[in-house]
Amino acid sequence: MNTLPVTEADLHAYVDGLLPPSRRVDIEAYLAAHPKESGRVNAFRAQNAALHAQFDHVLDEPLPNRLRGSTGLQRRDWWQRIVAGLLIAVISGSGGWLLHTLPVADVPLTQNVAADNAADQRSISLAHEAAIAHVVYSPDVRHPVEIGADQEEQLVAWLTKRMGSDVHPPKLGKLGYELIGGRLLPGQRGPVAQFMYHDLAGQRLTLYVSTEQTHNKDNSFRFAQEGPVNVFYWIDGKFGYALSAGTDKGELARIATAVYEQVEHQRS
Repeated sequence: MNTLPVTEADLHAYVDGLLPPSRRVDIEAYLAAHPKESGRVNAFRAQNAALHAQFDHVLDEPLPNRLRGSTGLQRRDWWQRIVAGLLIAVISGSGGWLLHTLPVADVPLTQNVAADNAADQRSISLAHEAAIAHVVYSPDVRHPVEIGADQEEQLVAWLTKRMGSDVHPPKLGKLGYELIGGRLLPGQRGPVAQFMYHDLAGQRLTLYVSTEQTHNKDNSFRFAQEGPVNVFYWIDGKFGYALSAGTDKGELARIATAVYEQVEHQRS
């Protein structure tokens, strides 16, 4: 049986101990035959150790004075912002290597538009940042959003002002998902928005909206996977959209299609 080719994602997953035993054997054989790649893996391990040495102590540091009188939720949200910012900054800087990106030929929105490498990396980065933000915020039961759905008008006005463009959460009630609310997050060149939804079973999905795609002309509809998180993402003018959830690819494609249609209707 032919061994699957070794990718950049495989190497990083190997370093992080995320591969199944059978795949680890393949990677170890590959590294034994490729000393240069083995050296890169050792560098990745050193980088991980350096990051832990640099940031692990932050968890034990006292809160800033301005937060000492804050509520538990405010303190939690402050630390959550720090963690999310570090994750997005550090991992985005490494080129989005954790994502396996695939063209989605079976989705009607796919367009055969060629993109140069720089634009492709920007779209991959969009999906990667969205997946990280989903992992950071969607598990939070008590404070998953900054402004709840009961204040949707305020949420829209706030995000629109901060991002400099009209930003509205799509209506997904007919698909079984209700808006929880939204928040503002740091992007690579400015703020981005995250809207969060849930269904009756408690399954959560997030829509990540960026206005940083001015120079990206690749408007194809794509699928990516980050561990248990599936992501459909696309570029529309200066806007980038990434829908993330732990649900299966087919269900997420159905929801992403509905989001795409609503966004297009809002902008027309």
